[in-house]
Amino acid sequence: MGILNVTDDSFSDGGRFADPDKALAQAARLVEEGADILDIGGESTRPGAKPIPADAELRRVIPVLARIRENWPELAVSVDTRKSEVAAAAIELGAGIINDISALRHDPRMAEVLAAHPRVRLILMHMLGQPETMQENPVYGDVLAEVNAFFTARIDHAVTHGIARENILLDPGIGFGKTAEHNFRLLAGLEAFRKHGLGLVLGASRKRFIAAVDPSDAQQRIGGTLAAAAAAAWQGVEIVRVHDVKAHRQFFSVLQAIIKEAG
Repeated sequence: MGILNVTDDSFSDGGRFADPDKALAQAARLVEEGADILDIGGESTRPGAKPIPADAELRRVIPVLARIRENWPELAVSVDTRKSEVAAAAIELGAGIINDISALRHDPRMAEVLAAHPRVRLILMHMLGQPETMQENPVYGDVLAEVNAFFTARIDHAVTHGIARENILLDPGIGFGKTAEHNFRLLAGLEAFRKHGLGLVLGASRKRFIAAVDPSDAQQRIGGTLAAAAAAAWQGVEIVRVHDVKAHRQFFSVLQAIIKEAG
């Protein structure tokens, strides 16, 4: 899943692709590099980010999504939003996945929109608190157990509100209300989330937990990102959400070639 941020303040590439022409050029690059899915986001959810109104998010996302559908009508597209108005407009333009970082907690109408479109998949992500405050001393007794309990509750909520269970994907929310230690514990225990029998998504690309091991800027964290992707693949994660598609394609192609020769 290639990340396409059309925001002006994302932690890694904020502002670079806010212009629709630049966003389309970046989409073309991600597709050429081998992205199976494009994930378009119009609202930054980095630590400390403030929410934006739906109309501003729509102005960012919809023109870019429309041009992507024109150029790649068969490409799988996800829209990263927690607002039902944005989700509904994106689905009308052919988005097949809604990536909701609030796991249906932000907008009461989101579940209704998803239930009305049974072919659209939903990513439920774990987040402690809100983006503005989530990194202010997050505390867990047992992070794996608590994230798993959260998933159980949010899956039940989604199904109760008419969303088909098989359409749900789960994302443990690396960096969303977690310390570096919490993030490493989650990465080591991703297999625990397979108990739900649903697909898993991992978004660890360029995130700050990597700098806890190797002090680095976001652009310098590809090595740590690849390590997280490898851990995810070993534990059966289906989708890795990344900025650097080509590097991941190359990494996994070489790894698969080695494993094949090893029998």
